[in-house]
Parts: sequence; C-alpha cells; structure tokens
Amino acid sequence: MITAARMLLIQIIDLYWWVVIIAVVASWLVGFGVVNSYNPLVRSILRAVHALTEPVFGPFRRLLPAMGGLDLSPLIVLLLLTFLRNWLAIGSFL
Repeated sequence: MITAARMLLIQIIDLYWWVVIIAVVASWLVGFGVVNSYNPLVRSILRAVHALTEPVFGPFRRLLPAMGGLDLSPLIVLLLLTFLRNWLAIGSFL
C-alpha cells in the first residue's frame, strides 16, 4: 500500500516532470522565434520556468560535455525523475 507521503512525492515529481517539458518547449519556441520574449507576459512565464528548472539543470550542464549547442540536461533530469517516480511507486510493493 502506497503511503500518503509517497503519493505526495509522486505527484510532485509528476508536476515537476511537466515543468521540465514546458521549459524545453519554451526554449524551442524562443529559439525558433515563434514567441516574442520581449512581451511582458511571456517574459514573466519564461522567468518562472527558468527559476524552477535552472537549479536542477545547472549541475548537469556542468557535468555533461559540450555537444555543439545541444543541451542534454533536461533529458537526464527527465530520466532521473522517471526513475525516482517508478522507484517510489514500485518500492511500496516490496
């Protein structure tokens, strides 16, 4: 039986997983010029997403080698979040 604390952690991990996906899509939209980052609403959303993800992405960016402009830190974070979520969910059955 999954305890309430584990369920809460799983929900937080799921929510942060979507924040990482939003950060990736937002970086693509800004990079391809689809959204105007000078718009105040867009800028505030981008700042919020950056503030939520950069403390986690930063250490992985320092550890990963330069890949010619390709940032793999969100992929590593998503893999770790998925592993942690599955560990919490399956760990209750052991």
